[in-house]
This record gives sequence, structure tokens and C-alpha cells, in this order.
Amino acid sequence: MICFLTSRPDPPDSDHLSLNEANRFREELLRVLPRPCRVLNICSDPEAHEITDYYAGFMKKSLENAGARLSDFRVLDGRNEAQAAELVRSADLLILSGGHVPTQNRFFRKIGLKALLRDFPGVLLGISAGTMNCAELVYAQPEEAGEAVDPGYRRFLPGLGLTKRMILPHYQEIKDELLDGLRVMEEIAYPDSVGRQFLLFPDGTYLYLENGNEEIRGEAVFLADGKLSRVAAAKP
Repeated sequence: MICFLTSRPDPPDSDHLSLNEANRFREELLRVLPRPCRVLNICSDPEAHEITDYYAGFMKKSLENAGARLSDFRVLDGRNEAQAAELVRSADLLILSGGHVPTQNRFFRKIGLKALLRDFPGVLLGISAGTMNCAELVYAQPEEAGEAVDPGYRRFLPGLGLTKRMILPHYQEIKDELLDGLRVMEEIAYPDSVGRQFLLFPDGTYLYLENGNEEIRGEAVFLADGKLSRVAAAKP
């Protein structure tokens, strides 16, 4: 399996109808996709059907506009979760959608996605929450109102185990955000990084995985023990 773990696959401030050219993402993704290609878009919320279909439509058009030739494009969510194994097995490209990390994590565990990926020979594209849930141990950074101050909120969850790296996407946006009166980075992520290491991705950066090798492509920042350090990223 070849993986592209991104913050988002389209350019910042775009119309969601193209793939990002930065760090040769579009070129590299098209290089490894078969022609024609069968796509399965796996949701973040199994019950949010309209939202899932809405963003899946953008993703389909983005791939087609980028030059991918698609023979099939399907969505996996609560409507057809009983067919998860068959749908994954018949796909060439799996897209793990963005959304709420814990909600998506529960759905992945419900359909047994980790086991389904063990023999998957195709390409996987992670987007935001989808990327975060690819880690062996997922850092589900609080993002919705109340989560940062909820003592029962679980910030670390079992993931798909495709990488040991805990990735935080959209770094250029979240670094100045507030949640529940707390600074998202300095007062939430920094303390949570004690004894751990997070990889912070701005949009346009992605982690490329192939044959057990990992390459950070684009600008990135490490956060470990409450301290930031710049990453010397690889160029494809």
C-alpha cells in the first residue's frame, strides 16, 4: 500500500475542485493511480449522509479535473457499512475523509478497517481527520466546544497503525485558535506533547509512505515535550 497523508489535498482558499500542486502532490498521486481507477471515499461521520455526499462529490471532481480516469466512485458510510470488506477489496484508491476525529475513529473500529487494510494493495489518501486516524496512537486534539475542558474526553485513541507519527493538520490555522477559552497550541497541545512527539502539517504538506519508508514532503514542525522544532523535509 502507498499512502498520502495530508492536511487537505486541494490548494488553500481553492474551490475544492483541484488537487494541490505543492510538493508535487498532484503529480505523485497520479503517478501511482491505475487508469482507470476505482475509488472508495470513507466517511468521517456514518450518519451525516448529506455532508459525506457533498464533500465526496468535490473529491470526485477534483480527481477528474487533475487527470485521473475513474471507472467507479463509491462512498462508505452508515448506509452500506455491512459491505465494508467488499467495498475496500474492490477499490484501487481509498480516501479517508476529514471531519471529527473521535467520530471517525469509532466508525473505523466498527467496520474493522484496520484489519481490512492489512492486505490492501492499493493507494490510500488521508485528509485531515483521516490522516490523524492513520496513526498507531491517535492524538484526538480537542476541537469542538466543551471538549478541552471535559475530563471524560479521550485525547488518545487506538488508530489504524499505518504510521507511528501523530499528525496535527492545518497548523497555519490552529496555531492561533482558542477553544473553551484556551489557546489550542500553547495550553492544549503543548502540555499533551510531554513525553510524546506530534508532527504539525500546514496545508500542502503530506507524509508519503511506501514499502515501510516514510517521507515528509513540504514544510513541517515537530512538537515534543512542549517545544517546537523545524523539520528538514524531503523533496519528491
